[in-house]
Amino acid sequence: MQIHLIAVGQRMPDWVQAGFKEYAGRMPPECRIRLVEIAALKRTRNADLGRIREKEGERILAAIPDDCHVIAMEVDGLRWDTVKLSKQLDQWLHGGRDVAMLVGGPEGLSDACRQRADQQWSLSALTLPHPLVRIVLAEQIYRAWTILKNHPYHR
Repeated sequence: MQIHLIAVGQRMPDWVQAGFKEYAGRMPPECRIRLVEIAALKRTRNADLGRIREKEGERILAAIPDDCHVIAMEVDGLRWDTVKLSKQLDQWLHGGRDVAMLVGGPEGLSDACRQRADQQWSLSALTLPHPLVRIVLAEQIYRAWTILKNHPYHR
């Protein structure tokens, strides 16, 4: 199984790239995390932010590989603790499909992205900076993996 993290935003600061790479690199070959960056559209003072969200949503949807289990990262999504995430990861691993996790831009995900999703997950009730979400997702997926394998990282 491969996890496709499809996120709006490119050219992240070095600390974001290093943090994501650190945790994604710890994952075993049978559960790799692949980052797919979607270019953010330009936001000007008078930009139609709803239209921008929809256009970015179209790009996100186009980047989802065929036959993926799709998870929309949404503030109103399900709130899983780490043990629950490890159970979800186990289900995904045994489900026979890749997983695509969708992270929208500053305005969030489009309605089409939310409708396409099989699940909606919330990392926190807090609003997190989108670059930080990449690191948190990679770390939590790695932590969930270590729980499944009884690795001491989680303790």
